[in-house]
Amino acid sequence: MTPVPGAALALFGVLAGVGCAARPLPDPRDAVMAYAEAAARGDGAALYALMSSDARKARGEAEVKAIVAGEKPELAEQAQALLAPDARVAATALVRYPDGEEAALELSHGRYWVTAAGALPGGGRTPEEALEQLRRVLARRSYDGLLRILSPETRAAVESDVRALVEGLGEPAELPVKVDGDAATVGVPGGHRVKLRRQEGVWRVEDFD
Repeated sequence: MTPVPGAALALFGVLAGVGCAARPLPDPRDAVMAYAEAAARGDGAALYALMSSDARKARGEAEVKAIVAGEKPELAEQAQALLAPDARVAATALVRYPDGEEAALELSHGRYWVTAAGALPGGGRTPEEALEQLRRVLARRSYDGLLRILSPETRAAVESDVRALVEGLGEPAELPVKVDGDAATVGVPGGHRVKLRRQEGVWRVEDFD
C-alpha cells in the first residue's frame, strides 16, 4: 500500500518527535503503537497530538482532522501493517548544517549511531546523491572529501599521480625551469609538468598535470 499524504505526514511527525527527544531515549515502538492505535480509530485529535512541533506548523489541527476523516479506510489498513509481527521500527534523525552538509543517525540499543555523514566515506545510493556529494566537496574545496566520493580505482590513480608529483618536486632547485617573460614551465620527473606565472612580482602555480 502506498501511504497517503495525510497519513504519511502524521507518521513523519511521530518519528520526528522521537528523533528530537531528550535523554533518556524513549522506545520508538511506543510512538508507533500510539500512532497505529490512533490511526485504527481514525482519531484525528490523537494523531495531531503525536505530531512534532514542525509538523504542526505545516498543518493545523483542523486540517489534520479533515484529512483523517477522509482517509479512515487507508489509515486502518496502515495501522494493521504497523501492528504486524514482522514490522520493523527504526527511529532516525537528520542533522543539517548551515553549509548544507547532512549527517544521518539511527537509534539502536538506546543510542544514536551515525549511518551517513559528509565527513565519512562517501558515495550515494543513487547517481543524483553522488553528484550532490561531488557538488558539496567542490564547493568546500575539500581534497579529502573529493577522494572519499571517487571510486577505489580512480582514487588510487589520483593518489598515485599526486604522490609521484610530490616526489618529483622533492628537489625543486634541481628541476629544469624554462622562463619566458612572466611565464615558466617546469618538467617534473615522472612525466609531470608545472606551469607558473608571475603576477605583481610573485610566482604562482597556474596549472599542473
